Amino acid sequence: MTKGILIAGTHSGVGKTTVSMGIMAALKHRQLKVQPYKVGPDYIDPSHHTAICGRPSRNLDTYLMGTEGVRQTVARTSADADIAVVEGVMGLFDGIDSTEVASSAHVAKTLDIPVILVINVHGMSRSAAALLKGYSEFDPEVRVAGVILNQVGSPRHAELVKNSLPGNIPIIGTIPRRKDIEVPSRHLGLYMAHEKDYNTAEMAAFIEENVDLDAVLELAEPCSVSEAEVVQSLDTDLKIGVAWDPAFCFYYRDMFDAFRDNGGEVVFFSPMTGEVPDVDGIYLGGGYPELYAETLENSETTQKLKGLAADGLPIYAECGGLLYLCGTYEVDDRVYKLADVVPANTRMTNRLKALGYTEARPLDKNFSSRNIRGHEFHYSITECDRDAKFAYEMIRGKGIQDGFDGLIEHNTLAGYMHSHPASFPVDKFVQKCREYRKR
Repeated sequence: MTKGILIAGTHSGVGKTTVSMGIMAALKHRQLKVQPYKVGPDYIDPSHHTAICGRPSRNLDTYLMGTEGVRQTVARTSADADIAVVEGVMGLFDGIDSTEVASSAHVAKTLDIPVILVINVHGMSRSAAALLKGYSEFDPEVRVAGVILNQVGSPRHAELVKNSLPGNIPIIGTIPRRKDIEVPSRHLGLYMAHEKDYNTAEMAAFIEENVDLDAVLELAEPCSVSEAEVVQSLDTDLKIGVAWDPAFCFYYRDMFDAFRDNGGEVVFFSPMTGEVPDVDGIYLGGGYPELYAETLENSETTQKLKGLAADGLPIYAECGGLLYLCGTYEVDDRVYKLADVVPANTRMTNRLKALGYTEARPLDKNFSSRNIRGHEFHYSITECDRDAKFAYEMIRGKGIQDGFDGLIEHNTLAGYMHSHPASFPVDKFVQKCREYRKR
C-alpha cells in the first residue's frame, strides 16, 4: 500500500496550503510520484496540487463520500504513487456541525495515517507548547507525528519555541516568513493554479532548506484502504461536453471518472472562446463567471445554448453554471444578457449568501431514490419566474429559493448545489444523454 501523510493546521490561515504545496513540490523535485489529496469540498487547492504534482488531486470528504468512499478513492488513485500527501481543511478537528465528520482528523483516522501539524507561531513562543499538547492529546486515535513551525520570525524565535515544546513529537520544520511564496486570495478563496506562474524549483528549494524532508518520508505510513473495486466501465458510446476555462473550473475529478465509467467520453470546451462542441450532453461547473461576464455575453456558446436546450440536449449546471444559464446577470451595476435557458435572473452581491454542506431530497423519484449531498458557496442572488420548477427540496442548506434548488427546464438541471458522484445519479444523467443521442 502507498504510504501517506496528512498535513493539518491548528486553524484556518496558518499556512497549511503553502506548506502542503511546498512539500509536494520538494518531493516531486526528488523524482517521487506524489499523489495529492485535499480534505473537504474544495476546488481551488486541488488545482494547485495538480499543477505541482502532475497528477490530478482528489477530494476526500467523509460527509460527501462516506468513509468507504474515501478509502476507495485513495485505493483507486494512489496505487502507482510513491507517497500520498493529504492537505487538511480548517483546523485539524473541525468537522460538520460539532462532529468529527468531514474533518481532517476523520480522514486521518479513516486512512490510519499520521498527521504533521502546522502551527503559526507568529506572536507566540511558549504558548505553542500548550497548543501542541491540546492537539496531540484531544483524540488519541489521531496521531500527531510531527510539527512544522510556520511564520518564524528569527533563529532566536525558533529556539524559544523549540525549547518550550515537549520532546515526544519531533519538530521537522521551521519556516520563516516569506510573502512571495504565498498564493493570493479573493472572494471564493485562493487564486486558481492557471492564474499563477509556478517556480516549483524555488518552492522545492525553500522547503528543502527549512523542512526535514527525510523525516516527512519516514513519518509516512501505509494508507489503510479497501481493495479497489473493479468497475466494469461501459463502452464509450457518447460524448459529454465539460466547460473548462477560467470562468468554469470548479470540478471534482471523480465526476469525470463517473461519466467515463457510465460510457461517456469527456470532451472539454471553452464557453469563453465560443466553442460549441458536438456532444450528447453538457456539464457546466462552478467558477468565476462574474469576472468574465462581458466575454460570456458575447460568446457564440452563450447564444446557442438556449436552442440546444430547447432541442432537448441534457445540461447539468452547478452554481456558476446556474448563473450562466440565467436570462440576465447583474455584476457591479451592469446587466449582462446570458444564455437564458432557465426561467431566472441573477445578480452578484458583495456579501456571502450561502456557505456549507447541503443535503437535498429529490422531488422526482425517477430522478433519484436517495438524497443527494453536496455543498454551496456563493455571493449571488437568483430570482426565479413564478412558474419555475425545482428538482430538490433542501433538507440542509439554502438552495435557490424558499428551500428549493435545481431549476428544471427541458432536459436542463441547474442549481446552486455542487454535488459529488457518491450520491448524485450520474447514471441517470448519462442515460438522458444516451437517449438524446439515439433520437
